[in-house]
Amino acid sequence: MNTASPTIEPLAYSVREACRISSLGRTRLYQLIGEGRLEARKIGRRTLIPAASLRALIEGQS
Repeated sequence: MNTASPTIEPLAYSVREACRISSLGRTRLYQLIGEGRLEARKIGRRTLIPAASLRALIEGQS
């Protein structure tokens, strides 16, 4: 019996993860955040980038 568990996509990525996934540098990500083209949320000391915002940027919708 094949009981594959569903893939759970994260709701948000850390800046480091977003850099790795998008192949963009840290400085460029922060530029995009500053320009308002990429959303970011500050939770405690961490900056998180919503997965939907990163996906929209990559797909050219932002």
